[in-house]
Amino acid sequence: MQRRIIPFLFILVLAFHNTTSAQNFHVSKTFKIGSPGGWDYIAVGPDQKLYVSHSTQVNILDQRTGDSVGVIPNTTGVHGIAFAPSTGKGYTSNGRANTVTVFDLRTAAVLQQIPVGQNPDAIMYEPFSKTIVTCNGRSHDLSVVDPASNTVIATIPLDGKPETAVSDEKGRIYVNIEDRNKISVVDMRTKKVISNWPLDAEGPTGLAIDNATRRLFAGCDKQLVILDAATGSIVSKQPIGDGCDGVGFDEIDRLIFASCGEGKLSIIKEESPASFKPLPDVPTKRSARTLAVDSRTHTIYLPAAETEKANPGERPKTIPGTFQVVVVTKG
Repeated sequence: MQRRIIPFLFILVLAFHNTTSAQNFHVSKTFKIGSPGGWDYIAVGPDQKLYVSHSTQVNILDQRTGDSVGVIPNTTGVHGIAFAPSTGKGYTSNGRANTVTVFDLRTAAVLQQIPVGQNPDAIMYEPFSKTIVTCNGRSHDLSVVDPASNTVIATIPLDGKPETAVSDEKGRIYVNIEDRNKISVVDMRTKKVISNWPLDAEGPTGLAIDNATRRLFAGCDKQLVILDAATGSIVSKQPIGDGCDGVGFDEIDRLIFASCGEGKLSIIKEESPASFKPLPDVPTKRSARTLAVDSRTHTIYLPAAETEKANPGERPKTIPGTFQVVVVTKG
C-alpha cells in the first residue's frame, strides 16, 4: 500500500504547491504619482530605480519605496525607456517629438536629443550589436542608434507597424508587427528582415523571449501565442485577459506575465519548452495594460490610473491626478 500512497500524496502536494504559489501573487502596494497625462511603458533600471513614462516626462522612483528620486523632462509623447549600462546612459523614445532623449543614469541629466523615425514607440538595448533600437510606428521602420556616438547608424524598413522587439542576444531580433499579425525576424549583422512568421492571432503588442528554451511569447487579443524562436512554428496558444499591451518573463521562476487593460494580470507557467500551464489571474486595475518584470525580486510593476465609466465600445477616460504604479509581488 505504501508504494501506491506515497506517489499519490506527492502528486497532491505538488499540485497544492503549484496552485498556492500562483495564488500568492497579489497587489502588495501602490506607488502614487498623481500628475495628469497619459503613459505607456515602464522599465526597471540597473540601479534599483523604476523609470515610468508619463506624457512629457519620465518619472524616476525608488524601486522599493516608490519615492520620487528624479524626473527626465521634455520627452514629449514618451513611450519607452532603455539602458546601456556600460556607457552609463539611458534612452527614451519620444513618440510625438520623433526623437530619442539620452540621459545620464547617475544624475538623470539630459545629454542629447537624437532624431529617429516617426513615432518611436518601444525601445530596447540590443546586446549583440551593442546598440539602441527604436520601433517607429508611423514610419514603419527601426532606428539603430550607436550609444558610443549617439547617432543613428542604420534604418531598417518594415512592411507594417512595429510594436515591440526582443533579442536572442546572438544576432537576431524579433519584432511584433501589430497591423500585420506577424513577427518579423531581423538579422542585426546585415540590418535586414530575413523572415516573417504569421501568428494566426490578432493585434500582437507585448513580446518577451526565453533564450534558454528559444521560445517567443507574443501578447495578442485575448491570447498568448508561443513560438519556436528558431523556426517560427507555433508551439502553443494560451488564454489571457483582454487589452494586453505588455508581456514579461521571469526566467528564474519560468513564469510569463501578460498585463491586460481590463484589470487583470495573466500568468502562464513554462513547464517545459513544449508544455505551458495557465495559472490564476491576479486582479490589478483597469488600464494596467503594460508592465515591467524584475526577476531578481519576482516583482511586477504596472502603471495605471483610475478611469471613468465608459460607454460600450469606447475607451474609458482616465481621471486626472490618479496616475500610479501597481506593484504585484509573490508571497
